[in-house]
Amino acid sequence: MKNNSLNKARGCVYRLSVHIVFVTKYRRKVITKEILDDLEKIFSRLCLAKKCQLVSFNAEEDHCHLLVEMYPDVAPSRLVNTLKTVSSRLIRRDYRKHLQKFYYQKPVLWTGAYCIISTGGAPLEIIKKYIESQDAPT
Repeated sequence: MKNNSLNKARGCVYRLSVHIVFVTKYRRKVITKEILDDLEKIFSRLCLAKKCQLVSFNAEEDHCHLLVEMYPDVAPSRLVNTLKTVSSRLIRRDYRKHLQKFYYQKPVLWTGAYCIISTGGAPLEIIKKYIESQDAPT
């Protein structure tokens, strides 16, 4: 992230960032230091492939937080789907025995749900007042 500066793309200037939260299935405490390190590498690589940037990442044992600066032509739901699907597949592959301690049938990692919140800029009330204060043509 570039100190509140705007990014440029063909035909637009933008700054889009989102806070994403993924929760482990059944809130099981499966995330270890090793899994955390691998998740950060996976998420960072996937974001770059989607022309996005993983600005910040951290986790607790049962959920993780990502701050992602997005490219304007990337649909947030598609980015989330890619991040969840690929990270789950790779972590399940590499940590199968660890996950089997928590998930007895089919190994899983994330719940089906997620949280995504737009971030940055002025509070909505300030933006609303600014928009309403424009000199509309009469």
